[in-house]
Amino acid sequence: MVAATMKKKQNLINKSPSDPSSWVDLHGDYLYGYALLRLRDQSAAEDAVQETLLAAIQNRSKFEGRASERTWLTGILKHKIIDQFRRAGKESTVDDIEGAEFEHSDFFRDTGEWKNHWKPEKAPVEWRATPAELVEQEEFWNIFVRCLSPLPKRIASAFTLREIDEMPSEEICKVLGISATNLWVMLHRARLHLRNCLQINWFRRAA
Repeated sequence: MVAATMKKKQNLINKSPSDPSSWVDLHGDYLYGYALLRLRDQSAAEDAVQETLLAAIQNRSKFEGRASERTWLTGILKHKIIDQFRRAGKESTVDDIEGAEFEHSDFFRDTGEWKNHWKPEKAPVEWRATPAELVEQEEFWNIFVRCLSPLPKRIASAFTLREIDEMPSEEICKVLGISATNLWVMLHRARLHLRNCLQINWFRRAA
């Protein structure tokens, strides 16, 4: 019975139902999880999902069915999240962005470059799609969010936009209102913090 219900639900998703009354049941949990990972605030994530569903209802006639309904809704949600990042960017200063508690003076020069006396292979590397794949595991997702939570808001936003959503650096700079140098420093500091946190709380335990 349960398997039949799940299969029916998946079939509805694949057929892209047009009845808005089904959207919360079919996509609500997914959209909320997507928003929460990026916004790190339950209220903000709920607001973003509500705004997404309202916008989808208002623009329902524009849905052409070229992609699944979930993909369409996620695209709208992504724009709502970016709008929140953009508003937050206008309210923050450069000092707020970088966060004194994440200076990592042992690794970086005052100008933000990686110190030459450290071996290049010790520098944080690009994370590509690995975090996005791991986030599919619920336990890792919970640990990842906890590790992300201490980061200043815009450092976390820069990281999720670059490493999870794979947004080009130029676009991230425009959204957050920062320079390319600031973005570079923010990403490296985020990677250092997350690498250390995940090493202790996930990878070492899983070894």
